[in-house]
Amino acid sequence: MSQYRELYDDWKSDPSAFWGEAAKAIDWFKPYDRVFDPDQGHYGRWFVGGACNTAYNCLDRHVAAGRGEQAALIYDSPVANTKRTLTYAQLTDEVATFAAVLAGQGVSKGDRVVIYMPMIPEAVIAMLACARLGAIHSVVFGGFAANELATRLNDAQPKVILSASCGLEASRIVAYKPLLDAAIAAATHTPERCIVLQRPMAETPLTGGRDLDWATLVDAARRDGRRADCVSVAATDPLYILYTSGSTGQPKGVVRDTGGHMVALLWSMQALYGVAPGEVYWSASDVGWVVGHSYIVYAPLLNGSTTVLYEGKPVGTPDAGAFWRVASEHRASVLFTAPTALRAIKKEDPNGLKIRDYDLSHLRALFLAGERADPETIKWAEEHLRIPVIDHWWQTETGWAIAGNPLGLGALPVKRGSPTVPMPGYDVQVLDDAGHAVAPGTLGNIVIKLPLPPACLVTLWNADARFGPSYTDEFPGYYKTADAGYIDDDGYLFIMGRTDDIINVAGHRLSTGAMEEVLASHPDVAECAVIGRADALKGELPVGFIVLKAGVARDPAAIEQETVGLVRDRIGPVAAFKTSVTVARLPKTRSGKILRGTMKKIADGESYRMPATIDDPAILTEIAAALSSRT
Repeated sequence: MSQYRELYDDWKSDPSAFWGEAAKAIDWFKPYDRVFDPDQGHYGRWFVGGACNTAYNCLDRHVAAGRGEQAALIYDSPVANTKRTLTYAQLTDEVATFAAVLAGQGVSKGDRVVIYMPMIPEAVIAMLACARLGAIHSVVFGGFAANELATRLNDAQPKVILSASCGLEASRIVAYKPLLDAAIAAATHTPERCIVLQRPMAETPLTGGRDLDWATLVDAARRDGRRADCVSVAATDPLYILYTSGSTGQPKGVVRDTGGHMVALLWSMQALYGVAPGEVYWSASDVGWVVGHSYIVYAPLLNGSTTVLYEGKPVGTPDAGAFWRVASEHRASVLFTAPTALRAIKKEDPNGLKIRDYDLSHLRALFLAGERADPETIKWAEEHLRIPVIDHWWQTETGWAIAGNPLGLGALPVKRGSPTVPMPGYDVQVLDDAGHAVAPGTLGNIVIKLPLPPACLVTLWNADARFGPSYTDEFPGYYKTADAGYIDDDGYLFIMGRTDDIINVAGHRLSTGAMEEVLASHPDVAECAVIGRADALKGELPVGFIVLKAGVARDPAAIEQETVGLVRDRIGPVAAFKTSVTVARLPKTRSGKILRGTMKKIADGESYRMPATIDDPAILTEIAAALSSRT
């Protein structure tokens, strides 16, 4: 029997008592005065008056408790042909030493440090070193375009930038230093120092007094015996800034506080993911994204688990068995990835043959988040992995799951297509555009009743005034998720897409997510996307884009007609679904989210700004060509 309902009711009846109990798992330098102060910030602040340090809770306390020789971090890079394991004692030493390096460059509590690095251990060391000093890190995805990095430099105004000479892709080396130099030249804010880690695949010249060599500084600190102690910071002090795209083109710097972040993430590791201290947990994401922050770096280490840092792809490094090799070799108990990664694997290995090559007997569950997990993809993974495949839903702003299926409390029955139920801390409701609650099963705006729980954003960096217009003004008393969906009679939540993806066909509000579900059910379709194309008569008409599975030899035109028929049969003529277009690939961000908004602008003939996070800009040209062939 699941303990979920009992715990959710306990939280709802007394949120402060619930989170106060969860906070006992954290080591505090000074106890907090109040679990929650409703009069501070935009909706209240958590653990007011408390003092703590995230790096101490991730590292030092585990060493003191006897976990020093346990693996803390496993680095696995098929692109660099390198593997490395750091114990808790070794990682603590690396972090304390590099924190001393940063302190030697004048970095102290409250200073900002931008981290522009690939998926290597030094990126994790850099994040934890900042936390050790009470400095505020802002990780920017390695290889981001120079102009996008420049906007973040201007906003965060870092004292120091930490970078590497290059990043590695499956078939190319990406030189970081030219991008970094171009960003600094374009920015109005100039950092005092750039500390650069030289990777042997492509070393870079260091120029002037601003650029410093990472290894040289670390060697000097070790020679001098310099190690930095953990700095006490307020629970309400910022831990990091993470930029997310803004609708105006100006990125929004989500601010995460320190105390509440630790409490909620540690609670989630055991209650939601069901992972015990000492077990191996692998989040196949990137430290540049929120999943990487929360579940590669902080949550597993807070929990005393072993975390896997993977520098590679789900396919192509070297094949569609890459994930199963890593999970098998490092004996991961739980794997967390994006549905897009799973669809890429399914496309290349539709019969799951690569899965059979590896011993996955220790893998208990696969968690999915980042994009809506369509039922067909979940069904495929369940069939071949024979473990629970669990969709869960959260956002950069929340930092951890809004809704999920809590394995650690006892799993609830799975409903494919639903991330299951709200987690304690989240009172999730569905409202119409006027702010009124809708009946179960009715599509509407998904909102969260304020206050938000610990670990959620507290403000936007240098843009406190944008918080209300961005999140709380449209539905007073609620946080607007900007996602659309419904709650069924059993209380299960269904996310059907961003509110921007709900299209209006002749006055009918229709979910593109529901249509994508139908398209994905076709046996020859690997992945798909549906957008609303402007139509003079009906307002919008849906257009489907389908990517076929590897090895499909049938006529694409026949498959397109079959998918059109499926949508008409299952959703009905009201959808007015008449166009399905076969494409080789879909445009995505580097974190795997399909760029539906940009596709719609192309379909409508509108100008668009090249998305900063796009994986391959050439795909947009392919989409435009595919559409033009149908007009």
